[in-house]
Amino acid sequence: MRKFLIAFFAALSAQFLLLQPVSAQAARPASAMGPAYRINPGDELEVMVWGDERLQRVVRVLPDGTFSFPLVGQIAAAGQLPPDLERIISAALRPQYRGAVPQVTVSVKNPSGYQFSVVGKVRAPGTYTPGRYINALEALSIAGGGTEFASLNNTLIRRKVGQQLQTIRVRLGDALRGDELTSSDIPFIQSGDTLVVP
Repeated sequence: MRKFLIAFFAALSAQFLLLQPVSAQAARPASAMGPAYRINPGDELEVMVWGDERLQRVVRVLPDGTFSFPLVGQIAAAGQLPPDLERIISAALRPQYRGAVPQVTVSVKNPSGYQFSVVGKVRAPGTYTPGRYINALEALSIAGGGTEFASLNNTLIRRKVGQQLQTIRVRLGDALRGDELTSSDIPFIQSGDTLVVP
């Protein structure tokens, strides 16, 4: 019965996540949306300098975390928020204009750089690009849920922080049983994380 319930919940969660319209996702409260999106290598950005069509571009962030932009040069984008990039570009363009610098907007057109992996006792291990921030329970769901003998309360998130490898233990079995948990009990997955289900 336990195996059936876990598989049923995982399948239901995956269908909900994959079929939920974008407008419904946008309508969720900010706390459910996850942290503000930070730029990753591989992301596609749309940069608009209003009133100057020559400076409207779609750019892809290179593997080294940078992209080049006319009149500005190379910009270090990885780890930045879109408003951070708007300020950097505006400041770099200031010498090019006699008056005020036109408004600059940066938006993430395709967050293809946000990727994570799921390995171990799951039905569909692999690397995923969900297109939005997700938490550890959603990552398990996307990977098809745990297999029959998965030890979900010993699930680990392996995260590279600088030169160190950080390990975060997540009790996904408790979450699947419906135990009351806080958002810190089920952390958000960061780009490059590996969810390990023993």
